[in-house]
Amino acid sequence: MSNDPLVIFTPSGKRGNFPVGTPILTAARQLGVDLDSVCGGRGICSKCQITPSYGEFPKHGVTVADTALSEWNNVEQRYDDIRGLPKGRRLGCQATVQGDIVVDVPPESQVHKQVVRKRAEARDITMNPSTKLYYVEVQEPDMHDPSGDMERLTAALRDQWELRNVHADLHILQTLQPTLRKGAWKVTVAVHLGDDENAPRIMHIWPGYYEGTVYGLAVDLGSTTIAAHLCDLQTGDVVASSGVMNPQIRFGEDLMSRVSYSMMNAGGDVEMTNAVREGMNALFTQIATEAEIDKALIVDAVFVCNPVMHHLLLGIDPFELGQAPFALATSDSLRLRANDLDLNIHPSARIYLLPCIAGHVGADAAAVALSEAPDKSADLVLVVDVGTNAEILLGNSDKVLACSSPTGPAFEGAQISSGQRAAPGAIERVEIDEITKEPRFRVIGSEIWSDEDGFDAAIATTGVTGICGSGIIEMVAEMRLAGIVDGPGLIGSAEQTGTDRCFLDGRTYSYRVYDGTASGGPLITITNRDIREIQMAKAALYSGARLLMDKFDVDTVDRVVLAGAFGAHISPKHAMVLGMIPDAPLDAVTSAGNAAGTGARIALLNRDARTEIEETVRNIHKIETAIEPRFQEHFVNASAIPNSAEPFPILNSIVTLPTATFNTGGGDSSGGRRRRKRS
Repeated sequence: MSNDPLVIFTPSGKRGNFPVGTPILTAARQLGVDLDSVCGGRGICSKCQITPSYGEFPKHGVTVADTALSEWNNVEQRYDDIRGLPKGRRLGCQATVQGDIVVDVPPESQVHKQVVRKRAEARDITMNPSTKLYYVEVQEPDMHDPSGDMERLTAALRDQWELRNVHADLHILQTLQPTLRKGAWKVTVAVHLGDDENAPRIMHIWPGYYEGTVYGLAVDLGSTTIAAHLCDLQTGDVVASSGVMNPQIRFGEDLMSRVSYSMMNAGGDVEMTNAVREGMNALFTQIATEAEIDKALIVDAVFVCNPVMHHLLLGIDPFELGQAPFALATSDSLRLRANDLDLNIHPSARIYLLPCIAGHVGADAAAVALSEAPDKSADLVLVVDVGTNAEILLGNSDKVLACSSPTGPAFEGAQISSGQRAAPGAIERVEIDEITKEPRFRVIGSEIWSDEDGFDAAIATTGVTGICGSGIIEMVAEMRLAGIVDGPGLIGSAEQTGTDRCFLDGRTYSYRVYDGTASGGPLITITNRDIREIQMAKAALYSGARLLMDKFDVDTVDRVVLAGAFGAHISPKHAMVLGMIPDAPLDAVTSAGNAAGTGARIALLNRDARTEIEETVRNIHKIETAIEPRFQEHFVNASAIPNSAEPFPILNSIVTLPTATFNTGGGDSSGGRRRRKRS
């Protein structure tokens, strides 16, 4: 048995015997303990902070004397004077082993630290970014041993950090010599660690020890909005988040209208590619300004998007996606550079695009799969990413199925008479009294309900401007619960519903929600056409989910996850009354926020996750709704509120849905829809 002191690391539990005088950082490296360092043990970076523990440790079988580590030294004192070391901490590269010792590695000192996500049910992100910082001391040039500065820099990276076969782009060579000399042959380099296809590359170089960090972008390129999270690649923190409208909207609100635009107009695809890249660059400038950082420090970016956006971002004509069999130019993940896509971040910044699944199920669905991990679920989970184009995943650890459903923009407030995007003044929550049929609501920007004291003062600056997506869902569901709308989707007359808020509006009836005309505000109503738009959108969503359930040969799912920025605001009860999602216990319906954006963030901060999602996607089976005979049948059934064929027993145990129908058979009271003859 070794007489050398025993070093025990927590929380990893790794242990080993080391000679007296061994730095704790060296012991950690030899045992494979996750202890960070940028400066390679020179006492400059302070990333290797540790907390030694003294006293009796029966669990570990050691007694630690207070002389178990070398004394506090000048390097630690200097760092404490300038930056401050938390009480009880030491620098792992300075403290050396003098006796048996128990050392705790705090989370912030771990290389592969966990970035805790805000949602309790989601797993943490393990930090393992593709670009890292390394401080090196480079051999000075020598007449007797002639070699280039670049060659000596790569030799230093190899010898001091075991980084082999490192390359550099021309712009690095152009600044290398003055930087090395300014730093007195000590420099910090940002190295993109490469992957199976690419060797490690130097991204950036700073003279001396660089105190700062480098950044990455996780970008969710949606049909309607482009959202980006700027992340610190050393800590994993989201430094800033921002979004802009996708400028392609002027070519069409939904995906197929954009595909049509490129088919009908020569060069239309190039126009749309230029538009989305310009929008992206405006967003990157905005987010860098907000975070007060130089855009040239953004060295990595991950993109997720649906297949049409994927092709238009890459400058590929989406023509083939407009017709069966909906072939993608490529479904594999892509590794590119910023200048391939004309993006104005660091010129050599690496771009990673997640793989698409197939057809119209894209990299955004892959990102949702990475974030929500249905393939690791013990129970059967339905994940619905609600947007202009809904991505639906159903699966468990046995298998995962996916499909895409064209819901259209109704859930986002488009094509609704009083609809609008989510902004201050938009109605977002609704309740309708089942007896008086009077509505009360809340608008974005205020916590006060419209029938409470102080409402008018609270909304004085914004007013009531319209209804956003979550408000539309609650509104239609509440109208159904209050007996203002019947199962087939007709708004009743004043006589049928018992309220003069229902009024004849052309050939059908509408429901008056809010009348602000006396003070110059809008008249907000729900028309029968609005109900139709919501019926079509939710029927497309439900039919896609039901089709996947058919393939699993099940009639129920164990839980439902609503993803998408919009999904976070949907009330599970109202979504079920509407028949958007299958019948399930309300506490089994949860929100995942912007899961596609989270998936992009995971792939940005942990390069192992990229390999993981590439493998996962290969095992996801895509169902094409366009060619499934039962899709139409499910769609017709799901057009009713909640559904004309499915019983929804859990929902019916919670609420009582009125059974009255308002189509008396005379005239065209069906909202412009011909009644189907019974055979």
